[in-house]
This record gives sequence, structure tokens and C-alpha cells, in this order.
Amino acid sequence: MPVSRLKRPLAIASLVYAATLWGLVWYPYRLLGEAGVGGIVSSFFSYAVPLLLLGWLHGRAVAAARPRWTWLAAMGLAAGWTNLAYVLAVLEGEVVRVLLLFYLAPLWTVLFARLLLREQLNRAGWAVMGLAAGGAIVMLWQPGDWPLPANRAEWLGLSAGFMFAASNVISRHLEGVAAGAKSTAVWAGVTVLTLAGLALNPAELDFAASAGAATWGLLIGVALLIGSMTYAVQYGLAFVPANQAIVIFLFELVVAAVSAYFLSDERMGAQEWAGAAMIITASLFSGHMEDRREDTHV
Repeated sequence: MPVSRLKRPLAIASLVYAATLWGLVWYPYRLLGEAGVGGIVSSFFSYAVPLLLLGWLHGRAVAAARPRWTWLAAMGLAAGWTNLAYVLAVLEGEVVRVLLLFYLAPLWTVLFARLLLREQLNRAGWAVMGLAAGGAIVMLWQPGDWPLPANRAEWLGLSAGFMFAASNVISRHLEGVAAGAKSTAVWAGVTVLTLAGLALNPAELDFAASAGAATWGLLIGVALLIGSMTYAVQYGLAFVPANQAIVIFLFELVVAAVSAYFLSDERMGAQEWAGAAMIITASLFSGHMEDRREDTHV
């Protein structure tokens, strides 16, 4: 088979690989938490390592994007919060509920696209907003209470999806900037935010005094996986239309639900499943709204 014909199946495989790992990565983060490694410091190592090992390879691409560094920095910080909040959320909360709140991103994407890209809200946009918001209300509804996240983990998951949408829209605004420059911006964004977090919570570094080889090995292993997922996503999106990629990314929810069931005995009730169906449908629908959508969940 010619190399050109291999690109598409390899790209699909890359996206499936990334979605699968993102549906599983919560577990090694929890193992690190049980070993005394906090979410901020584990996120720092997860992104600082690929930044140091691979970021220099994209120096020219970053330099070439100099006229757009402000937007590149904004994308990096937004994606940085996405990934940091995601890690903190899955450490503290129920994995599937956190991910469902995260996948309200299509709702926020519609709003950000209107503000930053001046895209008009069409019927598809209203449908996405209605389905996503309705799914959240169904999932979170409790008699006598507002349908809002119930704890810090769920608020973090919601905020991660919000910033995920912002980073996606900014990434679309940065059309023409090399994927390597965007990947480096994401690694740098998480690194900067986690350094700020460690400055406010220096006690998280105390684990280093007693951490064994297994803990350090797990930290480095997760960092290498994060780096590989970054490249997998960027390669996949280069050859797979975004309206198909969003369907593949939803495989993350399936992997997370199955892994959470077997690894942490988490189960969802009928009300949560009904809300999940609406949110997933909104995500699938959103993939047909814009054929140029890019992803920065890395």
C-alpha cells in the first residue's frame, strides 16, 4: 500500500490511541495521588518533561509564529487550565460525571465562536446548546436544588470543558500556525500554571523526599504518554476531518466508563445516563457544524 494511502488509517489509529489513553490516564494519576503525589505536581511533571525533551524541536515553528504570540500564549494558557483542571477533577471526583461535564464543551464553543470568530448562531448551534444544556440539567437535577455541579471536582470538570472550548476556538483563529508550535504552547501553558500552583502550595513538593523508584517511574511514564498523545492528536487532525474526529474522541467516554466501573467501582444511575445521552448527542451534532474545528485536549 502506498504511503499516501496509509496516512488516513494511521491518522484514525492515532486518534483512537489518544482517546483511549485519555480515558485511562485518570487511573495512574490516582495511583500517584495514593503515593503522595498531588495533582498539581504530577501535572507539572506530565507537561514539563515533554516541554524539555521535545519543545526545542519546534523552536523554529514557535519563532515563525512570533506575530501571533499573544494568541498562541492565550491558547496555551487555556489549554493549560483544561489539562490541569481535568487532572485535579478526576483525582477528586467520579470520573464519568467529570467527563460528562467536560463534554459540555460544544455549548461553550458556540458562544466563543460567536464572540471571537464572529460566527452566527444557526439552527445547528441552537440545537447543540439546547441538547448540551438540557443534558447537564437532567444529569445534575436534584429536587429542591439548582442543577449545578455538586462539588469542587465537578466544577473543575465544567471549567476544564469551558477552557477546552476557548482553546479550540483560539486554535482555529491561529490557522496556519504549525502544529508543533501549538503543541509546545500547550506544554508550556500547563507548566506555567502548575509552577504558579506549586508556588502557592509548596507542600506538594514534599513527596520528593520519600518517593521511591516506582513513583518516579510512573511520573516519567505518564509524562511520556502525554507527549505521545499530543503528537497523536496533531497527526490525526491533519488527515481526519474534525466532524469525524469528534466522534472518535467520544470513545474516551466509553473507555472511561468501563475503566471506572472495573477499577473504582463507579456506576451511573438512569438519570445520569439520560443526561449523558443528551450531552453525547450534542457533541456528535457539533462535529457537523464546523469542518475546520481543531482540538487541543492533549
